[in-house]
Amino acid sequence: MRYRNALITGATSGIGAAIARALPAACDLLLTGRDAERLAALCEALGEEDRRVEWIAADLATDAGRAAVIERAQALAIDFLVNNAGLGRFGAIAGNPAAVEAEMVAVNVAAPVKMTRALLPGMIERARASGDRAGVMILSSVVAFQAVPYMTTYAATKAFDLFYAEGLAEELKREPVDVLAVCPGSTRTEFFDRAALPTRAMPYMLSPDKVARMALAAMGRRTVLVTDPVRRIMLAPGLVRRPLVRALAGAVMRRLSR
Repeated sequence: MRYRNALITGATSGIGAAIARALPAACDLLLTGRDAERLAALCEALGEEDRRVEWIAADLATDAGRAAVIERAQALAIDFLVNNAGLGRFGAIAGNPAAVEAEMVAVNVAAPVKMTRALLPGMIERARASGDRAGVMILSSVVAFQAVPYMTTYAATKAFDLFYAEGLAEELKREPVDVLAVCPGSTRTEFFDRAALPTRAMPYMLSPDKVARMALAAMGRRTVLVTDPVRRIMLAPGLVRRPLVRALAGAVMRRLSR
């Protein structure tokens, strides 16, 4: 895997920041998130003399925020899109603030759809012309495989991310674009504090750096990565069947589209 220009959303901390740190110095970076101060600090830490590292503070829950990031990414001709930004909220739907429920859908669903749709055509065109490969990584979650009461909206948005990535991978199987859905298990990030989610029931957690390394190693090798070793064993039969089902569905839909 060698990409030259990466856009990472939700890069201020956690897995997004870890992916930025894990990418080789030959890959230029455009980092985005809501916290300008943290973005600037990360860019300063990652910047090297012959490497371009830029940042743009934006709220991907808004049309204006998404448009600003898309415009900058198009100008930089990115070839690796990491849709990492996401948020969750622990609690019953009827008790959670309506604005928070809507924000989860905006950031976890609308943002990756709009970012991918806007940037993908240029990524495909440039990859075809150069003979290189482009990449799209979408951060889903192990909760994408089942409904999770009291994290209902979050789990549903992550299920969307998983199926979106799998469908996209099938559509692009004949194009020079790698697509990966990353489904992390419990990871030591700020997510739990922000989601007001207790961690006492978590038997263990992976570091975000470990998850980032696993995700980057899986690009171009598979379509779905489950980082939690226990969940990977539990989900193994279903994961084995998914590529066949996806391929059959893709073949039928391609035939219908002609």
